[in-house]
This record gives sequence, C-alpha cells and structure tokens, in this order.
Amino acid sequence: MNKGRYVFSQVLDFLPRFQFDRLVTKYRGDWHSKDLTCYNQLLHLLFGQLTGCDSVRDICLCLGAHENILYHLGFRNTVNQSSLTRANEKRDFRIYEEFGALLIDIVRPLYSREKVSEITIDNVLYALDSTTISTSIKLAAWALGKYSKGAVKMHTLLSLRGSIPANIHITDGKWHDSNELDHLEPEPLAFYVMDKAYVDFEALYRFHKAGAFWISRPKDNMRYEVVDHRSDFDIQTGIRADFAIRLTTPKSRKLYPEPIRMVVYYDKETGNEVVFITNNFEISALEVANLYRHRWDIEVFFKWIKQNIVVKTLWGYSENAVKTHLWVAIIAYLLIARAKVACNSPYSITEVATLIRVSALERTSLRELVTKPNPSVILNQSVKEPTLFDNL
Repeated sequence: MNKGRYVFSQVLDFLPRFQFDRLVTKYRGDWHSKDLTCYNQLLHLLFGQLTGCDSVRDICLCLGAHENILYHLGFRNTVNQSSLTRANEKRDFRIYEEFGALLIDIVRPLYSREKVSEITIDNVLYALDSTTISTSIKLAAWALGKYSKGAVKMHTLLSLRGSIPANIHITDGKWHDSNELDHLEPEPLAFYVMDKAYVDFEALYRFHKAGAFWISRPKDNMRYEVVDHRSDFDIQTGIRADFAIRLTTPKSRKLYPEPIRMVVYYDKETGNEVVFITNNFEISALEVANLYRHRWDIEVFFKWIKQNIVVKTLWGYSENAVKTHLWVAIIAYLLIARAKVACNSPYSITEVATLIRVSALERTSLRELVTKPNPSVILNQSVKEPTLFDNL
C-alpha cells in the first residue's frame, strides 16, 4: 500500500467492489440515482462507522469540511444530510445484508485455525446469543419490544475462532431467542453453545439428528430422570457429576426422545454449582464446562460492537434504515478483521479499530500503522551518538 494514500482509502481496498456492484444491479439500487450511488452511500456510512460519527449530520459535516481530499479518500462527492437519510430509508437493505454475508464467507476462513483457550477439540465452535438496541417506539413503530417500548434485536451466531460472526438476523424486540434456532441450518460436527433461553427441545432435537452438538443450561422447570452415571473425571478439576438423563414430561419426551448428558461443575471463583446439558457424550466433562465458559466471548463481542462502532445510536428509524445501518456496522467490523490478517498485525481487532479510527485521515501506510515496531530497530536506535562538544 502506498504511503501517500489516506488510511481510510487503504481500508476500502478490502471491499470486494465487483460483488457489491452485482448486488446493486440485482436490486436496482442505483435506479434514478444522481449524486448518491449505492457505493457512495456505503462509503459515507463506513466513514461514519470507522471514525465514530454519532449521526448522519456528523458524517456529512466531517466530509464537507474535508471536501478538498474527498477524491483521495475514495468519494466522488459528498451529499447533504437529507439525501443520505433518504437513501438509508429507501435503498433496499438486502444489498448490504447480502454483501455482509459475502464478507463473512471471505473473512471467516482467515480465522478458522485460531486456537480457543482451554479447548483441545478441532471442531467448528459457535456461540449463539442476541443483543438488544433500545429505540423510540414512536419513531420506530415496527420495532415493538417488551413493556410497550421500542427495541431492535440483533441475533448473532459467532464463530469462537477469531470472534467472527457466522450469521446475523435483525428482528424486532419481541422476537424470542429460541425462534432463532428455526432459522439456522445445523452444521454437522459443529458445537453450538447457548444459554437457557434457547432450550427448545424440538429445535435441539433437529440439531441432534443433523449431527450437530449443542451445549446449554437446563431451565428450572425441566423434569428428568437419571439413567446412567459416569465416573471418568477428576473431582479436583471442579466436575461434581456427569450422568445421562431422560426427559420425563410427556411433551418434552416426545419432542426429545433420546438421552441427554448432564454435567455439574463447581465454580471455585463464585462458589456456585453450575449445571450444563449437551447431546455430546464423547468429549470430557471438563471440556463441556470450558466450552460453555466461552459463551462469554459473544458478550464481549457485543460490548466491543457497541463501544467501537456505532450501533447504540441509530441513523434512521424505519425498518429498512435500521437494517442498513446495522449491516454496514457488521461490514465495518469485517473490514477491520480482514485488514488485520492481510497486514499480519499482532494487535487485536479492537486495537486495529482504534488505530484506524484515530488515523483515518492521515497519509501513512496501513501496514506500518497496525504493525508493532521491530524491537531490533529500537535497540539500534539506542546507540550513543557523538555530540557537538566531543572534540573539545
């Protein structure tokens, strides 16, 4: 990458432009557009995400203030707030949804060999959860949440190897988490880690029959009987029990007729016993506990998303505008993750995002920016040099 180019324009090199143009043609996104094409709209929104702008007004203000360098940043021109807001309201969000899914397919394999701490198996590992974004029910009447308040849910299937999302589904706040299992196609031999809100035995049995493994926690009202005990575990590791159970209530037993494994783990840090259920009888009980512990990774991902890219403050309130906004936020995250691998950066995705945010309008090499200095160079610079008075 040329050192004379702006950092923002170098990040845009990781956008597969040809595939984006095909999606624009598919959904006729540029129909009757003059100054603001779909690609130009994408650049405006990505600029807002990567630099941390809080509103559409801030995006247009910043770009208008740097009008003399817009061409070098990758823009043909900038537009006013009304034009950008109107485009977010009317341009088909599926352009950005399918483009985000395309980037997921590109970025996920780059992190497929990432190690997960305390995990020895090589299977594909997923964590499933959702995050809620509060909004005004008066402005976003479609996004009805609990207690007559407005809310948008972003259901995420996160690959634990590299914390790269594998699937995103955006709904209103009343969409129950367990319904998300019906929208997922189970991947054979993959592990799906989820909390007790996703315990839907009909859906979990479908995953089981497809050859996928799931790990969750039982609901308080789950009724069962113990059918087998296992003793091949070390109590010093925190495992208190490992046995097979069978559901006893007629409805649950009909939905999930096969045995389920139950593991009881003692958490030394909190002093509590935690119970897990899974359909996998092959891995060790400690591995089950460690896998569920990594469910917290998706909570860290949601926290990162809300702190480092703009999702808590929505840039529009129609369903189309909200979905466009959130998908562009995911695209920004994937661009940062792709840039990190391409530049062989030792920094985390969070640190790379921070460096890009504070240096977006600087003329410097992206690779040098996100790569730590060579220690040998620093050592060579510590050599004592002669001063003006050494010859006196």
